[in-house]
Amino acid sequence: MSNTVVITSGKGGVGKTTVTANLGYALARRGVNTLLIDGDVGLNNLDVALGMENRGAYDMADVMAGKCRVSQAILQVPGFPLYIMPSAHAVYSEQIKAGDFRALIARLGASFDYILIDCPAGIEGGFHRAVSASEYAVVVTTPHLSAVRDADKVVALLSGYDLKGVSLIVNRVRGDLLARGETLDPKQISRLLRYPLLGVIPEDDAAAKAGVQAEESSSRTAFEMTAGNMLTGEGRLYDPALRYRGFLGAIRSRLKKNA
Repeated sequence: MSNTVVITSGKGGVGKTTVTANLGYALARRGVNTLLIDGDVGLNNLDVALGMENRGAYDMADVMAGKCRVSQAILQVPGFPLYIMPSAHAVYSEQIKAGDFRALIARLGASFDYILIDCPAGIEGGFHRAVSASEYAVVVTTPHLSAVRDADKVVALLSGYDLKGVSLIVNRVRGDLLARGETLDPKQISRLLRYPLLGVIPEDDAAAKAGVQAEESSSRTAFEMTAGNMLTGEGRLYDPALRYRGFLGAIRSRLKKNA
């Protein structure tokens, strides 16, 4: 039976889909059989983040309608035990019922170690559909007050579901601003939202290239730590401000501020 995790957020634009894709890769690099499901019906782009767009003939709606077998709608990312079931392209979100979605997840559970569901942004019907099919929730936010406020609303809603655990990923953290105290500290955000940190992801252009992220990067290191926390509870968090501390770090920070 798989661990089913919904990746959610209070608002769009915080990098939730990018987090889902990169976390999937990080789990797969550890040999974890991982399935990613795009729960954002009609506005889906998880396949794009993985570089898998236009590769499948079938999608989630086709499985639910009995037009194909489950295996026909699942695509494997070459070279990894990482799979994706594309969202429905030709239907409206309201046509995918929560009960049918839960039944689909239950069917898939025996075949994977982890199922990550990329939840639609906001708190509408798509949110309920994705969360009600999950055992765990990860809330993605950025260190901006508006994003944290929206995340707080989602956290309050999640308390109404029978989840085994809720944790946080703070995404797009600029190390120079953190070192100078000019942005919210991820640990402070954790205290505000009253849930533990699963990961801290730095601002890094490489994170947007999950499908071709073979090179070492700060974001890859951060996602590797996050995957380790998910699997074993290691509790290791990436420190984006590390290279901006000390004498040389202060110079780096000043140069970045003046750039």
